[in-house]
Amino acid sequence: MTGGPVPGTPFAQPSLPTPLADVVCVDPGTTASGDALVLLRRTTDAAGESVAAPEATPSGWVASAGAVAALAPDDGAGRWLVGAGGGSASDWRAAGAAAVRVVTGRTEPGALYGASEGEDDPVARVLVTPDEGQPGPDDDAAWASLATGLLLGSHRFAVKSGPRAAPPTVRVAVPEASRPAVERALVLARATATARDLADTPSGAKSPAWFADEATALLGTVPGLGLAVRDESWLAEQGFGGVLAVGGGSSRPPRFLEITWSPEGAQRHVVLVGKGITFDTGGISIKPNAGMADMRTDCSGGAAVVGALAAIATLELPVRVTGLVPLAENHVSGSAYRPGDVVRHYDGRTSEVTNTDAEGRMVLADALGWAVATLEPDVMVDVATLTGAMKVALGVRTGGLFATSPDLGRQLVDAGATTGEAWWAMPLSDAHSSDVDSTIADVRQAPPGPGGIVAALFLQRFTAGLPWAHLDIAGPARCDSPHEEVAKGATGFAARTLVEFCGAF
Repeated sequence: MTGGPVPGTPFAQPSLPTPLADVVCVDPGTTASGDALVLLRRTTDAAGESVAAPEATPSGWVASAGAVAALAPDDGAGRWLVGAGGGSASDWRAAGAAAVRVVTGRTEPGALYGASEGEDDPVARVLVTPDEGQPGPDDDAAWASLATGLLLGSHRFAVKSGPRAAPPTVRVAVPEASRPAVERALVLARATATARDLADTPSGAKSPAWFADEATALLGTVPGLGLAVRDESWLAEQGFGGVLAVGGGSSRPPRFLEITWSPEGAQRHVVLVGKGITFDTGGISIKPNAGMADMRTDCSGGAAVVGALAAIATLELPVRVTGLVPLAENHVSGSAYRPGDVVRHYDGRTSEVTNTDAEGRMVLADALGWAVATLEPDVMVDVATLTGAMKVALGVRTGGLFATSPDLGRQLVDAGATTGEAWWAMPLSDAHSSDVDSTIADVRQAPPGPGGIVAALFLQRFTAGLPWAHLDIAGPARCDSPHEEVAKGATGFAARTLVEFCGAF
């Protein structure tokens, strides 16, 4: 992926991908041999019984999840204790993130590799292992959670002028039987990191064309993936009115990215659709300035789809998966679409525009219609930073889930639980279905009523009755208060859920 200045523009390009720790499995009992050493401690064992702290425990320190204590160096190498609490999945993710962050010379979740003036140099190699005589992860899922924390705790997106030190090699003492689970977890964590990179890139650099080019550069290194990028001329020929309307206010035209994974013998077909708004001013219905800078992450749904397809192909999942990312920049200009306009979508339906800041559903409607008409999917899942209402309802750590059947909803909730992403089922309320109707068009783009629900009901009109789920990640796609393995900025939320869902479908 690219980096460095772009001639003729003032905007800094990030150097992608963001460096991640090299996490390597080693045998339990491996000695540190000059490496820095991180010892994992728990407060309770698998049975819920309290674990006695060894005599060497620093006074007053408790092994709560992510808690860190420095020990006296051994042979000049640093040594730390890191707490894993009661050993839940979130505890192990927090412990892994704390373990990798402490060796960088800083302990806060937003720490960058490389020491600041007056700090020690970051550690190049570290051994992470349960403290002698102390319980470690209980099973494959716990080891996978630790690995997820180690890898994603090492991710911190930045666009800076100076060189960045290489992240550490992290050797983890993992039993042989649990190593496949760890390796799989690392693939999923890299999908999340990819989604973070794409979503967090500032929008001065990130046009729709840039996103499509960066995604294809990344995915082009993964065997078995097919890639196609369509431009504004193709979109006009095909009748993608929603994408063209939203992108019409920008000098940087829209794109449509299609990613295909079609292994031999696959019997079922999943279509993943991700919202790819590379920046959202709100258009004519312009947003207030407060928080607008975060709208660089309004492509988080599309970024999650890209990351997920990379992992799906890497894992060689035996299911056909197509990823669709409609890309546009919602800007303000004389060519921007207006409240009161009527837009014709790919499938022929017309939308009455009532709020140009409800742009995500406009581009998703085209992509869903395209999937129905051309791809014959068994199920469709769209993911989008769609409504502020969902953030109000569920906060910033839980995504909203709308599904056409309880079984489909449960599959997605279970996939998220497996990977550490929380979802809450929301209703597709028939009582609000008529709110989507328009008097002058087929549908109203931003109907009155509960915002998250009516947005989902709008999208459902473009699914032709096929099995479908809508994931609203307006809250958890961005982080202002770092926690566990998540730093400030784009979180990559939903990428791991999509991979697990496809793997179980």
